Amino acid sequence: MSSQPVNRLNQYRIMWVFVFFDLPTESKRDRHEYAIFRKRLMKDGFTMLQYSIYVRHCNSRENADVHIKRVKLFLPPRGEVIIFTLTDKQFGMMEFFRSASEAKKPETPQQLELF
Repeated sequence: MSSQPVNRLNQYRIMWVFVFFDLPTESKRDRHEYAIFRKRLMKDGFTMLQYSIYVRHCNSRENADVHIKRVKLFLPPRGEVIIFTLTDKQFGMMEFFRSASEAKKPETPQQLELF
């Protein structure tokens, strides 16, 4: 066993949870379901990365799994939703562009981890 302490927070342990969605908005009920889904994502700590793409920073795979399960509990009755994760290392390799110019990456949120 190594005498070095395990680094609990590293680029391979920290996860980003992405939620992509394409929901119908034709009827009043559809728009209501869309709004409820978005509000629940934001209440759970997700932020909009792009229109219909929300992301959440998680300190571990286990924490990411908790949020994935939570999103699955409030999936809308219609439409398509994709949920996937990236490590912090993979997220850091993403390139962001706006109007053909390189854009600044979103800030990593400062979150407390309670044990």
